[in-house]
This record gives sequence, C-alpha cells and structure tokens, in this order.
Amino acid sequence: MVDGTRARSGLEGVVVADTKLSDVDGERGRLVIAGHDVEELARTAGFERVCGLLWGIGPDEAKERVGTGRTRAFEVLPRLGDALGKPAGMDALRASLAHLVDGGEGAGDAAALTGAAAVFAAAWLRAREDRPPIPPDPSHGHAEDFLRMGLGVSPRPEHAGALDAYLATVSDHGMNASTFAARVVASTGSDMVSSVVAAVGALKGPLHGGAPGPVLDMLDSVGMPSRAAAWVDAELDAGRRIMGMGHRVYRVRDPRAAVFEKQIEALAAASAGRAGERLALARAVEHAAEEALARRHPDRPLKANVEFFTAVLLEAVGLPREAFSPTFAVGRVAGWCAHWIEQRATGRLIRPASRYVGPPAA
Repeated sequence: MVDGTRARSGLEGVVVADTKLSDVDGERGRLVIAGHDVEELARTAGFERVCGLLWGIGPDEAKERVGTGRTRAFEVLPRLGDALGKPAGMDALRASLAHLVDGGEGAGDAAALTGAAAVFAAAWLRAREDRPPIPPDPSHGHAEDFLRMGLGVSPRPEHAGALDAYLATVSDHGMNASTFAARVVASTGSDMVSSVVAAVGALKGPLHGGAPGPVLDMLDSVGMPSRAAAWVDAELDAGRRIMGMGHRVYRVRDPRAAVFEKQIEALAAASAGRAGERLALARAVEHAAEEALARRHPDRPLKANVEFFTAVLLEAVGLPREAFSPTFAVGRVAGWCAHWIEQRATGRLIRPASRYVGPPAA
C-alpha cells in the first residue's frame, strides 16, 4: 500500500493502487474516465466505445465482443438452475454470473461478463412476469438490446440513447467499494468471474448501490413540486435522511447527476412519457433538500448524487425500480473487469492492515 491521506473514517481515502482508468475529483465535482470527462463520453462516445477505452481495444472490436458475449450468455441460461428465480435482481445476477467459467483472456473475459450481465438481468426481468427470455441480437447496441430483452419490445431510439449514456457514465468511478472488492480478489491471482461476483455482492449493499429505487419512493411521497420544501423539512425533523443527497467523495454536485439531468431533458423534449413531470418534481425536491441541509449542516456540503437522477432516468426509459441496481451493474461491470486487468498486471497482493482493539492477552 502506498501512502495516502486518511478521510473521515477507517481507511477511507487511503491510496491502494495507481490507475489509468478513472479519476474522481470530489472538490471540483469532476469525473474523468480513461482520459475523458464523463460529460464528453456521455454525449459523444457510447457504452461500447467506453468499454474499448477501459479494456484497451477499439470500439468496433468492443461492440463485436460484447455482442458475442450476450449471445453466449443466452446459451447458458438453461444451466443456471434457480438463479433467475431469486426475488431480488442483485441476488439473481450474482448467482447467474457465478455459473460462468473464466476463459483466461483479459478483454475477451471482460466482454463476455459485460454481455452476460445484460442478458442475465434482462432474463430475470422476464422471469418475474413468468415470461421466457428473449434472445439477444448482437447487431444492436448494448443498451438497445438490454432494453429489448428486458422489456419485450423494441425501445424508442431516445430511450436507447439515454440508457447508452447512462451505462457509459456509470462504467467506472474510482476506487469505490465494489471496485475495491473486485481488485482485492484480482490481487490474489483469482479469476475475473470471481472478482465480478465479489463486486456484485458489494454493490448490493444499500450504502453503495441500493438507493435509486427509494428515490422514486420519495418523489411519489412528495407528489408535486409545491410540496417539496414542507416534505423535506418534515423528513429531516423526524430524523430521516433524504434519498439521493450527499456523497462520500463529492463536496459539490455529482457530475453524473448533471449528465442524467440532460438526458431526462432530452426525453421530456421528445415527449417520451412523463419524464418532464418527474424532472420538474425532482428538481424541486433537490432544491428544497439542498437549502434545508445547508441550513442544518452548514459545514457539511450535501448535494445531489448519482442516484438522485438515476431513478428518474431509468424510470423514463421504462425500467421498473426493482431493476435499477442490476442495471447499474450492467454498466459498472465494464469497469470492474478493467480493474481486474489492471490489478493483475501489477502482480501485487492487496493486504491492508487492521488495528486491534480487543482485550489484551491474558
């Protein structure tokens, strides 16, 4: 472990690896993925190109490999046992991915796992409704095919485009909890499948990836923009937290929130569902929460994080809230695989120290 600065608790903020994959600037609210600002990637790149940047291959090769990964994963579905019958999507995804066999190739395994995550998450969505899985079409983009397989209809172009930007944006985000879990497993010399399964287990936790669904519950409770301020004050008075506000790293607004907000604006302009109404409500709640939290915690900036507008965006493209965390994993798996490749190249074991606070030896 190299020297680092300690943050608020434990080992948070301690540097455990050098990486070329992404950089999170919490003070300035900036996210750089593979040398590109996340806003630029979301606007111009698309998910498959980001995969290529993370894995060190070209965008066309990345698209072809991920498409092949979806096709091969679909062939595995009959051998998943009861994995897709799990009530929770993250449990189903974890159990399904664990059935895969490592192929011993970095970028090839990354594409296989990325394709498989989309197929398994979509098949779970279908299984919830007692419907059969839909075969992938490798000629389609990853986001478009995921929506088609999961929802059973060809998505509108604006929906596919918005989800494509979403997957690209969440593909990597520094040394977060799930990525660290993946790198620890990789550092032992274990295979990529094991690293990704460990990462899914970490992402499942409500302190990491489990809040987008509750954001919609919050918006449903507020109901209309005019009620936002009173509702927020009542929640804070009762000692409850406001979903989607605050981040362990960002001291300013999460840059990914701005990316998703723009995508929702585009959906609203295209008259795609109720995106405009939800966006207006979300903005009112964000404004009210930011003001109320600033009054109560003037020394602790609490701004909107990625989950706040994730909920509105994923709802707008037609996904049910139970699928939000698995969909996050469909995008983040690309980064987990890239970190496996990078960590294995170092050949070093990650072995943090602990501080004993138990009773002394007798």
